[in-house]
Amino acid sequence: MLRAKIQKLDAILLTHEHNDHIIGIDDVRPFNFMQLQDMPVFATTRVQAELRKRFAYIFQEKNRYPGAPMLTLRDIHRDQDFMINDIPIVPIEVMHGRLPVLGFRIGDFAYITDMKSIEPKEFKKLKGLSHLVINALHHKEHHSHLNLEEATAFAKKVGADQTYFTHISHRMGLHVEIDPQLPAGIGLAYDGLKVQCR
Repeated sequence: MLRAKIQKLDAILLTHEHNDHIIGIDDVRPFNFMQLQDMPVFATTRVQAELRKRFAYIFQEKNRYPGAPMLTLRDIHRDQDFMINDIPIVPIEVMHGRLPVLGFRIGDFAYITDMKSIEPKEFKKLKGLSHLVINALHHKEHHSHLNLEEATAFAKKVGADQTYFTHISHRMGLHVEIDPQLPAGIGLAYDGLKVQCR
């Protein structure tokens, strides 16, 4: 956020409760201070329960720790679109092994992480994308993540104008080596990447 010089944050969308996706929640505090308001955090009830457990100090009613992040939890469900300001958000449920997690479609852009499979009903939500961001862990088969081959096949099936792979292991190899090997319209994401959607 510092490198990208982000000065305003409207909300946070949580895909699921694994630590690599929530453990930075404490760093919401500067935005609380700058914006003088609680940060809306959109998550399923299951993910909210985990937040309350792992970050109990944030949600204490009495003797709240001074300077703790100020969050307002908002319920979301895979079958119910919602709005952030005037922007419609479409939740997309995918399976992370046996754990259901959410991706999100915002206009013609979709972000999905930690996916291994998707139901046909949810796949339909991905029609007509200009940009897709999807996980591609590394080259080998994995029980709860797409590997490079699976992610490439999925990207082709979705047919977005441009797909970027994220949630990449160090075992993938260097960007300069792997990216040129990928089909047209598919590439590895990288820090500082900016996407302009239709």
